[in-house]
Amino acid sequence: MFRSFILFSLLLIIVLAPALDATAQEPLKIAAIYAKSGEAAEDNLELFQAVRFAVDEANKAGGLLGRKIKLLEYDNHSTPIQSLLAAKQAVKDGVVAVIGASWSSHSLAIAPYLQKMKIPMISPDSTHPDVTTAGDYIFRACFIDSFQGKALAKFAMQQLNASTAVIIQNITSDYSLGLSAFFKQEFEARGGKVQRVLNYKYPQTDFTELLNHARQLNPDILFIPGHAESGYVIRQAQDMGINAIMLGGDGWPYRQFYANGGQDLKLGYYSAHWSKELATPATQSFAARYGKYYDVTEFAATAYDAATLLFDAIKRAGSVDHQAIRDALAATVFYGVTGKISFDKNGDPQKQVVMMKITAGRPALFSTVMPN
Repeated sequence: MFRSFILFSLLLIIVLAPALDATAQEPLKIAAIYAKSGEAAEDNLELFQAVRFAVDEANKAGGLLGRKIKLLEYDNHSTPIQSLLAAKQAVKDGVVAVIGASWSSHSLAIAPYLQKMKIPMISPDSTHPDVTTAGDYIFRACFIDSFQGKALAKFAMQQLNASTAVIIQNITSDYSLGLSAFFKQEFEARGGKVQRVLNYKYPQTDFTELLNHARQLNPDILFIPGHAESGYVIRQAQDMGINAIMLGGDGWPYRQFYANGGQDLKLGYYSAHWSKELATPATQSFAARYGKYYDVTEFAATAYDAATLLFDAIKRAGSVDHQAIRDALAATVFYGVTGKISFDKNGDPQKQVVMMKITAGRPALFSTVMPN
């Protein structure tokens, strides 16, 4: 009887071994959810490129847990509803984690669903504070708007000697509204005066009427917490003779911002997550490697960090179990291209804000700021 049991067990192992080996060799699926079409597509291209680069590097080094990484790319068509549909398809496809989305409105749409399905998500650059409040499976590799808004207000008052400001905000953008509110709160708390908040709606491109109001107020700062459309505001403001210093957030440094008018900006400043001019070994190494294939940009660095810290968490988890990966992410102390990354209880990192100066349409590192 015992001999029969042994023989049966050996036979079972022989029969199941190929199947077990095949499972072990199956690629580990990770999703990237960004825009390939619509208004965010041009901005999001560099994020896809950076995640592909991180996956290629990891696979050349042996992959994760003895398995190659298979990157599944999903087009969110630049809308929240399509972002949600992309996340649902990613879950159906069996991904172990999601990298994305980029625009805050897109991440706000997918975070509650991924939390419900207990799929770890890490956004490289969605800065709206509510993104990670969806739950404990949601993380990001960037600072948040409350952090950024305070840093911008501190910078405006202490380094630009500004005491008055006019804000021009996009009321169809969660990002723009949030950053505007945090800047205003901190600017006024420090004794500054926000003379007026002027509203527009995407896809508006003519800002003449709003800028006439701003010109009459003659502010020290014109704060424009938008994305690529901010370039139109800047160009028209300068054409109208407005002398206020132009100030923006991390939504500025995209190709389309410069094409829309940023390339003509005489003098302005914006907040950033990273600059290739930072004199750190991680920055210089990444710039050299990545620059052989793609443009070395701020958001390429944040997307690369989002991917590589996820890979690091999977290695430390030693498993593709979703909760094990989540727990490893929560315990992260990771030194990435953009600096040290560890998470607070909400899944948000505490990081310095890099301030960039644009002179004659060309950006350059100016300083770094901590809000407090």
